[in-house]
Amino acid sequence: MSRTYQGLIVLNTKSLDGTIDDLVSAVAKEIEGEGAKIAKIEQLGRRQFAYPSNHLESGHYVSYQLEGDSDVVTKVQDRLRLNENVHMQHYQRLS
Repeated sequence: MSRTYQGLIVLNTKSLDGTIDDLVSAVAKEIEGEGAKIAKIEQLGRRQFAYPSNHLESGHYVSYQLEGDSDVVTKVQDRLRLNENVHMQHYQRLS
């Protein structure tokens, strides 16, 4: 059964080699590599944190809307946890 999820991902752009668009598409490819289908990507821009988090004071927020089976979020979380450019991630089920 396919479900729709929204993932809010905060990217660490402090040691970025390429552009932010390249990083956003690389994360999208990792998500699709775990079996999810991306319906929409919305870049929300750089935002300051309320307090420093892991020596970072800001991050680039991106909202990914994805579709997949019930276990796809767990797989995506496990994979992105290994990506050093992903600072934080949060998912919620839309339908």
